[in-house]
Amino acid sequence: MITLLLSTCIFLWLFHELYWKRRNLPPGPIPLPFFGNVLSLSAEKPGYEAFRNWTKQYGDVFTFWLGSKPFIIISSYSKLKDTFIRDGETYMNKVQLNFQEFIRDGNYGVAETNGEVWSTHRRFALTTLRDFGLGKDLMQEKILIEVEDIFQKFHKNIDREQEINPVLNNAVANMINQLIFGYRFEKENLGELKKLSELMEYQEKFFTRFRTNFQIFVPQLAWFLPGKTLEEGIIPWKTDFFNFFDKQIENHRQKINFDSDENQDYAEAYLKEQKKREANGDREMFSTKQLSNMCLDLWFGGLSTTNITLTWTISYVLHNPEVQKKLHEELDRVIGSERLVTTSDKNGLPYMNAVINESQRCVNLVPVNLFHCTSRDTVLNGYSIDKGTGVIAQISTVMLDEKIFPEPYTFNPNRFIDENGTMKKIDELVPFSVGKRQCIGEGLARMELFLLISNLFNRYQVSSSSAGLPSLDKSKDIGVVPRKIRAKLSRRYS
Repeated sequence: MITLLLSTCIFLWLFHELYWKRRNLPPGPIPLPFFGNVLSLSAEKPGYEAFRNWTKQYGDVFTFWLGSKPFIIISSYSKLKDTFIRDGETYMNKVQLNFQEFIRDGNYGVAETNGEVWSTHRRFALTTLRDFGLGKDLMQEKILIEVEDIFQKFHKNIDREQEINPVLNNAVANMINQLIFGYRFEKENLGELKKLSELMEYQEKFFTRFRTNFQIFVPQLAWFLPGKTLEEGIIPWKTDFFNFFDKQIENHRQKINFDSDENQDYAEAYLKEQKKREANGDREMFSTKQLSNMCLDLWFGGLSTTNITLTWTISYVLHNPEVQKKLHEELDRVIGSERLVTTSDKNGLPYMNAVINESQRCVNLVPVNLFHCTSRDTVLNGYSIDKGTGVIAQISTVMLDEKIFPEPYTFNPNRFIDENGTMKKIDELVPFSVGKRQCIGEGLARMELFLLISNLFNRYQVSSSSAGLPSLDKSKDIGVVPRKIRAKLSRRYS
């Protein structure tokens, strides 16, 4: 009797796991109990081919399970337009993950919040960035200061093998820190930069480990894993990051002139807005805790993704010497000297832009895009979808669509050049995602990539080191991490 009862319970449980809970969702790969489809990604890192194969099997709308939670995957550009663009209000919310609230000590920031908190702070950040000249001459001037600093550092070891990563990392860190806190890392505060770089490196490694992702998405079984819990792994990193931000915020509060309408950086603009709102009795929306979390979002969005893209772009060019040759031919024709390349040169450098576009497509930073959810009940592909259901704009699959990008794993900038030698716009190139949650720092990132890469290759012939070319293998990590580059730089103009 007990055996029959146990067998019945197991059967009913499996029936629920394998069929019943999936019956009203778009079809997709069968999820394992507890694990969902997580193990498929760990077997095929970083996950591109798993999603491409599922798209071929189930179509461009299917259900994928992370642990016990379903996510509807949107994996074609036409469906991305129908959902995240044309019906953006329905798909603009983010899934609220417990570990994110643990990191932030609540519902703070802009990357993971919804509703009024998200809309208010996204709008404030975009307005503030525009006021600082994002996409204009003021921001370009700040970036070109870092380009000159890069040159000075590289020239110390010219014609010798040298490490590329620390120099680029410092430059990008200076750009984002100027934007947030109004200063560069000079000799007297290089210790801060070193600490922040270590924290970013820890973050890149920690959150792209299978063990970490297993603890996030299969918490029911996480206690089987030996070693530190997810929280224990996060606490030192979280504490050090917020200590830095809180210190900077308090320094700003003591120094800024609250009577001035001029703002030197994002933190100053925020603190002035905070004071205005407090005077009107609103102490919640612009809290100091919210500011420190906005700093965290801007740092992550402004530093890590740009660093990764820069190192991969250089790696792709090193692996394809004919690309560097064509870059130099175009730069010689249009620039013709060591003068700084500026955004006014951009339209005259179609091949340079094509290389950057193709690098972003091939880098494909997010093998699984950010976790959205429906803000209301809706119908998707004929299925009734409840409010709060997870939905993912799977941009990695769109950028590997072989109908649009033949031989998608081949680095080929020419796919962005038309028969007249001019830049060709391809809508399916969506590295900054689409819709209302499109990357808040897209303008800054585009300017940084163009100015840093074009000036680097205009000034130097870049050659691989005696150790060989940097690896293009992504299979060792769940996510995409920076390439370690050691190279020889030679000046192209004497």
